[in-house]
Amino acid sequence: MFLFLFLLWLLLSLVLVAVLSFLFLRQWLLGRKNKLHTSSENGINVGIFHPYCNAGGGGERVLWCAVRALQEKYQNARMVIYTGDIDASPNSILQKAKNVFNIAVDSDNVKFVFLKQRHWIEAKNYPHFTLLGQSIGSMVVGLEALCRFPPDIYIDTMGYAFTYPLFRYLAQSKVGCYVHYPVISTDMLKRVQQRQMSHNNKKYVARNPFLTWTKLAYYRLFSRMYKWVGCCAETIMVNSSWTENHILQLWDVPFKTHRVYPPCEVSHLKSLQHTEKGDEFIILSVGQFRPEKDHPLQLQAIYELRTLLAQDEALWNQIKLVIVGSCRNEDDYERLKNMQDLTKHLSLENNVQFSVNVPYEDLLKLYQTAHIGIHTMWNEHFGIGIVESMAAGLIMVAHKSGGPLLDIVETSAGSQNGFLATDAVEYAENILNIIVNNSEMNGIRNAARASVERFSEQEFEKNFLRAVSTLFTNN
Repeated sequence: MFLFLFLLWLLLSLVLVAVLSFLFLRQWLLGRKNKLHTSSENGINVGIFHPYCNAGGGGERVLWCAVRALQEKYQNARMVIYTGDIDASPNSILQKAKNVFNIAVDSDNVKFVFLKQRHWIEAKNYPHFTLLGQSIGSMVVGLEALCRFPPDIYIDTMGYAFTYPLFRYLAQSKVGCYVHYPVISTDMLKRVQQRQMSHNNKKYVARNPFLTWTKLAYYRLFSRMYKWVGCCAETIMVNSSWTENHILQLWDVPFKTHRVYPPCEVSHLKSLQHTEKGDEFIILSVGQFRPEKDHPLQLQAIYELRTLLAQDEALWNQIKLVIVGSCRNEDDYERLKNMQDLTKHLSLENNVQFSVNVPYEDLLKLYQTAHIGIHTMWNEHFGIGIVESMAAGLIMVAHKSGGPLLDIVETSAGSQNGFLATDAVEYAENILNIIVNNSEMNGIRNAARASVERFSEQEFEKNFLRAVSTLFTNN
């Protein structure tokens, strides 16, 4: 009896301490929030959470287009970027945005809050229970951002949903988000349930019924937590139909969910003139060397293409697959080495070229000389690389799933702008069809270039501002 009373007292004491700590921290943050306002009575502090703002990828194009649009629309708003790029200066970050994306923002109206705890959200620190580890880690980083600068409006542009309740309930900030892909999806649950192996469902888990049951229970519990934190956002932007479908299934807030396609560089690419080499037929792949991009499927497709061209050695010798990608870390370089070894194993070394971390000017030259684009990721959430390849005049062969299937590539007769495939044989057959009928592909090429206008920066800014307008009401 005494032990029970002691444990009850201990539990109540812990709850009381937690409540008092919450109230004290909220009061302190609200006082600090009021002091951080600009001299203008109508000034609004807009905090944008993007821990990797200097990475130079598609997510960063979304960030800087959003900042530019907000500056032009809300001139009384002060932009605050939460970033973990502590080795870069504000000027170098803004200059990179200008150089890489040709996006110039008002530097006088941008403040950077440099976060020292970004390592808490890096996947390498969580070899097991990665989703939960990164989510809890994002709360640590989010709390650092919140204490450093509590904003009036908080917009997350990287998908760290577990930071939303911190800003909403501690600082009473209005919360918005741009979701590139859900942290967990119903497809992931199905793969685990059906015991299918993938890059996020290891062989030893898929083969063990108990481990499968445990992982499935973990995923289901996590998806409920993900729903609760996601619903803390007042406006939710998603980048594609695929992401929208999953977010609606997981969060179930259709009245707050808006599809806003990411901004793609299409105007410049559409103006490129092709200078195709007569002695080479180039198939171009553009994407980071990440496991989900499934580059080995591209090599398998070329292997199958060689089988189809067994009777035409001269044509086979003209074909070259050029894989352009960036490496973020040692794991990516190890992955690249494995693909180079696979190329030799398949005897494709004379027909495959790897180009790592190429300058944008060199990529433009490849766009001008290439004929076909290839993309093999299963359930790509959108596919900026696919859009840009189509804008550059390449005939695209993409995976029949996700964003390419639902939003980008149309295969119906009369409106076809590309091709879709699911396995190496289908990819090879589509590529051969394009090669053999190359002179008849101008209609598809023109349709592809015409279709990408809906993914332009102008369309993004218009739809983004419409979605976030509710955050600026009564501010």
